[in-house]
Amino acid sequence: MNIVLLSGSIVGSKTRTAMNYTSTKIQEKYPDAEVTLLDLADYQIQFSDGRNYMEYEGDTKYITEKIMEADAIIFGTPIFQASIPATLKNVFDLLPVNAFQDKIVSMIVTAGSSKHYLIAEQQLKPILAYMKAQIVQTYVFIEEKDFHRKEIVNDDVLFRIDRLIEDTVMLTETYEKIREAKDAEYGF
Repeated sequence: MNIVLLSGSIVGSKTRTAMNYTSTKIQEKYPDAEVTLLDLADYQIQFSDGRNYMEYEGDTKYITEKIMEADAIIFGTPIFQASIPATLKNVFDLLPVNAFQDKIVSMIVTAGSSKHYLIAEQQLKPILAYMKAQIVQTYVFIEEKDFHRKEIVNDDVLFRIDRLIEDTVMLTETYEKIREAKDAEYGF
């Protein structure tokens, strides 16, 4: 199973902190899984100009190809000005409309205030659904108060991330079995 974690911002540390924890837990609990953590702060991504994602070069091509090769994707995003960051939206714009077809997608959202809780519901989930993702319905929302010195200090948040990992892996395995059974019906 190929799992990609994408930290969708080029600034701040909270989303990366949550994604680091998630990556470590996946590797501990599912050692056979291939896990790739992509932090957009570590790459130079071009703005989408409408080309096919395979026509880009460098970091842009690497990021988009990694996402397209994944069986499951966990998006981590901060909320800025009541919206997802432009860097994350640009990644979506670089990909084809059916980029997440047959992929399980889940989310970890960090925000400075509880007032931004529904941004994932109102902005992120519609984009992912439009791009044909099989979305894990629950997501992890982490507030400013849950962090201290670049660590998550709220045990409930850690429990919810652990549960999100389990749900993501379980749905990925289940969806794979369903696809295999459907393919077997064709008999060729």
